[in-house]
Amino acid sequence: MKVVLQRVSEARVTAGKRASAIGRGFLLLVGLELGDTEQACAWMAAKIAGLRVFEDGDGKLNLGLAEIGGEILAVSQFTLAGSVERGRRPSFDQAMPPEPARALFQRFVALLEGQGATVRTGFFQEHMAVSLVNEGPVTLVLERRG
Repeated sequence: MKVVLQRVSEARVTAGKRASAIGRGFLLLVGLELGDTEQACAWMAAKIAGLRVFEDGDGKLNLGLAEIGGEILAVSQFTLAGSVERGRRPSFDQAMPPEPARALFQRFVALLEGQGATVRTGFFQEHMAVSLVNEGPVTLVLERRG
């Protein structure tokens, strides 16, 4: 499981006429790979919910998502499972197939909500436009196997 986390002051995803948006919080680009499990999702949800990457009054990264009243916009992105080790076109052999990925992504969202987060999502298996204002910028790449 791979997640690109960006601290944002706002983020939005659109697919046609549908949109999903948040204010301050995290934009998560979530890549699910073969072998990923609910346990990996639970670890990832707890890690993300507990991250202290927002400034306190002294300008130090001491505050978490809940402390600033932040939200999460989670977007499934299978291309994170892509490999460019060989050739010039990415290989997606390690990407989880759509239906199990959809179910595991939904479980991941539920686990984030179980951590107390307000979560909005993108549109699974659709072409989306994602816009954001990266605050800081702060961008982290989180990985968990299995």
